[in-house]
Amino acid sequence: MFALVLTAFIAVAEVVGGLWSGSLALLSDAGHMFTDISALALSLLALWWAGRPATGSKTYGYYRAEILSALASGVLLLGITCVILYEAWQRFSAPLPVDLGPMAVVSGVGLVSNLGALALLHRSHSLNVRGAFLHVLGDTLSSVGVLAGAGFMALTGAWVIDPLLSVLISAVIVVGAFRLVRDAVDVLLEAVPAHVDMAALREVPLGVEGVTAVHDLHVWTISSGLYVLSAHLVVREPMTCNNDAILGAVKHALFDRFGIDHTTIQLESESYAHLGEVH
Repeated sequence: MFALVLTAFIAVAEVVGGLWSGSLALLSDAGHMFTDISALALSLLALWWAGRPATGSKTYGYYRAEILSALASGVLLLGITCVILYEAWQRFSAPLPVDLGPMAVVSGVGLVSNLGALALLHRSHSLNVRGAFLHVLGDTLSSVGVLAGAGFMALTGAWVIDPLLSVLISAVIVVGAFRLVRDAVDVLLEAVPAHVDMAALREVPLGVEGVTAVHDLHVWTISSGLYVLSAHLVVREPMTCNNDAILGAVKHALFDRFGIDHTTIQLESESYAHLGEVH
């Protein structure tokens, strides 16, 4: 919420400063800021929804709300970048002079405020909050670039630096937004989490005494840090009386090695597994 308030304050200041100075870089960053306000508001809403309990129709609760928010945030970033690039292209052919005083003051205030917001957001591992962090990081880099650009234009009078800054800011934003969209889509497609090596994962239950085979092995992500696994384990006939001990050993090994806490594991005797293959 504090990051949202800071971002709203900076956005208004940049609109005023951009209109006053005639800086496209400042106005472009202001447009980016207003997108960030929407993204941060979505993040807050998603965190609230994710904290709601599961229901009869939504047995996993609302954890995926943060992934949808992260996806929307990434798409918004890509959209605003297209607008910035279009405006910059027009300015390249006819660079306009910029009032550098207001441009430098507003970008300096924005830099200090963004650094404060980054300090609040950087420790979270949530994909949703990571999206908010990327938005603010983009704002911080923008402020640094605009401030440096104002100094360079003051020394050289090269007004083309203003649209050039817009393009450089856009390039940084696109990289972060693409990664965010990719990670959110991977979660929605129930892809294997990035930190999980399926070959190594398969060896974990096979390393438990009594387990002879693994099949129907699946692992996916519900939300940031919440990983789910389902599998069928074939157990040697004489060991089936130790199913509880085998299950406990496998669950502990999966959590210790890969951080997978939510598991659904079916234990089968060799006879049952063979019967299943026949039918």
